[in-house]
This record gives sequence, structure tokens and C-alpha cells, in this order.
Amino acid sequence: MAISLPHRPLFILIIPALLCSGCTHFANDSWTGKDKAEHFAASAILAAAGTAYGEHEGWNDARSRSFGLLFSIGLGAGKELYDSREAGTGWSWKDFAWDIAGAAAGYGAYQAIHN
Repeated sequence: MAISLPHRPLFILIIPALLCSGCTHFANDSWTGKDKAEHFAASAILAAAGTAYGEHEGWNDARSRSFGLLFSIGLGAGKELYDSREAGTGWSWKDFAWDIAGAAAGYGAYQAIHN
């Protein structure tokens, strides 16, 4: 059963803002570094795995793609929310941007290999 959202693009853009509303602090980090490569790679793998899962379940391409991307991005947002707690390193929009880029790359690589 698919969840129907009336304004899906708007909903997807609002999620990070809502998740961040409870942030206790933000990270002061750079755009490059080992952790950014890890965010990118992990998100790429998760997006490809989520898309593969959807295909394995017999879902159509759009549903598989949506699941893979949102699975990866959702986990990235969850990680940043965890980091934003008082004892954490802080919410990083830069880490989250690398998560989104990795999710898109992972989905693209999966589609290129399997089509």
C-alpha cells in the first residue's frame, strides 16, 4: 500500500526543516573531509539497496526508486538528528547535503547497471 501525499515535493523539502526544529546545536564543519565521503558512500549504498529491495518485491520502477531514495535520505536525516542532541557533534547541513548527493548517485548507478 503506497502512501499518497498531496504535495509530495513540498513534503520532502519540509522534512529536514521539521527534523531540525528540535536541534540543540549545529555543527561547524567543512564541505570536504573523510566523513563527507563516508556520508556519500553510505547513502549511495543504501539508496541502491533500497531500490533493489523494491524491485525484488515486484514494485514498479517509481515506487522502488522512491523507496530507495527516501530510505537513504531518511536514515541520513535520522543520523543528523541523532548528532544534534546535546551530547552530539551537531546537525550538519553539509553532511545532509552529501547524504542527498550520495542517494542520488547510488540510485543512478543502480539504474545504469540494471537497465
